[in-house]
Parts: sequence; C-alpha cells; structure tokens
Amino acid sequence: MKQSAGDRIFEIVNYVLLCGVLIVVIYPLIYVLSASFSDPAAILRGEIWLWPKGFNLRAYAKVFQNADILRGYYNTIVYTAVGTAINLVLTTLAAYPLSRKDFYGRNVITAFIVFTMFFSGGMIPMYLLIRDLHMLNTIWAIVIPGAVSVWNLIIMRTYFQSSIPHEIQEAAMIDGCNNLQTLVRVVLPLSAPIVAVMILFYAVGHWNAFFNALLYLTDRKMFPLQVILREILIQEDMSEMASRLDDSLIQYMMEIEGLKYAVVVVANLPVLVLYPFLQKYFVKGVMIGALKG
Repeated sequence: MKQSAGDRIFEIVNYVLLCGVLIVVIYPLIYVLSASFSDPAAILRGEIWLWPKGFNLRAYAKVFQNADILRGYYNTIVYTAVGTAINLVLTTLAAYPLSRKDFYGRNVITAFIVFTMFFSGGMIPMYLLIRDLHMLNTIWAIVIPGAVSVWNLIIMRTYFQSSIPHEIQEAAMIDGCNNLQTLVRVVLPLSAPIVAVMILFYAVGHWNAFFNALLYLTDRKMFPLQVILREILIQEDMSEMASRLDDSLIQYMMEIEGLKYAVVVVANLPVLVLYPFLQKYFVKGVMIGALKG
C-alpha cells in the first residue's frame, strides 16, 4: 500500500521517538550489568559508560559468599511461591461467582470490593491488626495482607464473563455439576491464559515486594532479598560485609560500589530472563482488562 508523504513523516517520527525511549529504558540496564563486571575503582572514577573496564567477578563472588543474600534469596522464593498460590486460589474463588449472571447482588459486592482500591484503613491500623493477629515476623505477614488484588480480581472476572459462554456452565449444571465442580472441571480448563496472567502478575509483585517486610519483619532471618538489596544500596547495615574488607575507607567504598551492582543484577535476573518469553501473557492480560465488563 503506497504511503503518502505525511504517513512517511509520521512513521519516521515514530521510529525516532521509540528509539529514544528504548535507549532511555535499556541503557540503565546495560550500565548496571557492565558496572557489576568492572573494577570498582573505575566505577568510582566514572569511567564506565557502556562496556566493563577491568573485567572481574569479585563482586559476584562476594554476593554468593554472603549468608544474608543467600538467605534472602531463599526467603523471596518461598514468599513468591506461597503468596502466588494463595493469590491465585482466592482471586479465582472470588472472580467466578462475581462473573455469574445468576449470582444475586454481585454488582453491589463488586462495588464494595472496588471501593477498597481507593480507600483503606491506613498503614498504622493495618500494622496493629497484623500485630494483634500475632503474624509479625512470620511468612503470613508478607502473603496475607495482599492476598487479593482488586485489579487482578476485576481482570479475571471480566475474562470469565466475556470468554466463557454461560451456556457451557448451564450445560454442566444440567449434567449434575455443582458450582465448585463447574469451576474446576469446566471453567478453569478453559481459562489457561488468564490463569497464566494471574500467576505472572502476582509472582512478579511478590518477587519485587519489600515494603511489607520493612513494616512487619524485624528478624533478619526472615528478610526477603529486596530488603537485603535495599540495605546494601543505602549502606545502612554492612557490618558483616565490612568485616571482610580492608580497613581503608577508600577500599571499603570501592568494594561496596561493585557489590551494589552485582546484587542488583542477581536480584533481578530471574524476572529479566523470563519476561521476554512471557511477554505475550502480560500483553494478553492488559487486553483482557480492556474488554467489556
């Protein structure tokens, strides 16, 4: 199809703008990766621009020798797995009845649920609640407060409404299935895309979460990886690592500088590696949320 001059100019401008956005987005990732493999002295002197200088793996060796980082990695994996499982079960059990046309009062219930997206009890009442439930310094303080995301609930409900024909559910009822059997045997097998989307959304959220851990955890053995990373980045608690370094302040700063970037890479590598393969599910999740509800 022949393009007009205006269309060609519009396309060129689009390419230029998108290339600019790509550079802005991808350069910090390249810089962090290069810095993690570079000589810390070169980092402090500001010599790192695109490629590593003084290539070495000392920072990564220190990362995997540090007990706090390894323990934080393990905790993050546990929190992500358990939290995602709870999220998926509760979101599904809430979204399915709200999608049923024969469920009386579903619009009112949905309105109350959506209300919580805009108004909540606040941080202090939530902390007092977690304390009174004796969940401080437990895994439940991390996975229970965010057990259901209203946004994800609405996305899943919309998928059930728009993609699962109501006639199929009625046929299952006629064949003798109750509501739970209909959900498990009919609806979920037809909902693999939205289930994958929910798993991805929730898993990424748990992997990157750190605020609840800051509020509800004081035992270092329970800290997730992101909290350990935060401590390293702001250099508030480096006593164990500092004990392995020279007494020289300059040497200490050099080692910490390299360690920062190595921990950032290690912490985000799983998501960065998986995302290109799972991007279509994220896109599908956005499109599902845009469908009629």
